Amino acid sequence: MSDNEQQQPAPGRGKVLEALARAERKVFTRPAPKSAKAQMKFLLTRAKGSTKALAERLGVSRRTVERYRAGTLTTPQKRLQAALVEETESDWQPQVRAQVREQASTSSGMMVDVTAYFGFVGKGSSDDGRERTITTAISPTYAKQILELQAAGATDEDLHPLVAEAITESYFTEWGTRAAGLRADFTDVLSIEFRF
Repeated sequence: MSDNEQQQPAPGRGKVLEALARAERKVFTRPAPKSAKAQMKFLLTRAKGSTKALAERLGVSRRTVERYRAGTLTTPQKRLQAALVEETESDWQPQVRAQVREQASTSSGMMVDVTAYFGFVGKGSSDDGRERTITTAISPTYAKQILELQAAGATDEDLHPLVAEAITESYFTEWGTRAAGLRADFTDVLSIEFRF
């Protein structure tokens, strides 16, 4: 079987999970490795030198890993390139990422910029659901829950209700000072960005 046939697609993520990953990448203090050789070298150190473990993680053959490490192959196909970037950035600067996540979970919270369809359930609500663009803060309590779910392997669908609840609390009910009992659900997420 050729190296091309053994490549598996990189796992896909939804918009919320991608936005959380982008927010984490923005806090890196140094850029992640860019070349395929440097990415392979970094990932091999994380895999404790095991070409077999790294090959399984990337969905390629051991020989492919060895060729990129040696520099005989330099330009990966799109699926492998996406997997290299994804895996490198997910392992890059874990201490920096942990500090930012801890701060967001305990004191600072996060900001969210979202464009999505918001529908409402609540007593006396006269506001029909519609597409909205909202920028608001998310409290440390919700930030902690969102980040814990992300770390536990939650899907976008698992995160939507929690993100909607966080936005409802901060934006629509203004931390419980108005619109008691209002619940906002959001669907059809067009764009979303988080900031730590």
